[in-house]
Amino acid sequence: MDIDWDRLRDAATAMLERAYAPYSRYPVGAAALATDGRIVTGCNVENASYGLGLCAECGLVSNLAATGGGQLVAFVCVNKDGDVIMPCGRCRQLLYEFSVPGMLLETVSGIRTIDEVLPDAFGPRDLETVR
Repeated sequence: MDIDWDRLRDAATAMLERAYAPYSRYPVGAAALATDGRIVTGCNVENASYGLGLCAECGLVSNLAATGGGQLVAFVCVNKDGDVIMPCGRCRQLLYEFSVPGMLLETVSGIRTIDEVLPDAFGPRDLETVR
């Protein structure tokens, strides 16, 4: 499957307008290509109880589930300047959980696989081997 990184970045950038970031003033938009070819998106949603804020990746995965499920093939997230940024550790685990093996991410250091940004991850594929 060909990845149109410009289209994904544009979709992520469009989500910046929907982000709710009154505390950090750091809106984040995310976009990913699903296995069926659709683009799913998300944005960060903060909360006055800071630890309860939701990262853009959380919204993206919820969008994936709400619009038919599937797995993620390629992913990117951007900040308010349109710069590509890295998902935090929690979100890397979340993305791993919903990714195809070898999912691609556009990162600050180029295109990387999910295994490169979350090496030796534990997830659903590990559980399948012990059942």
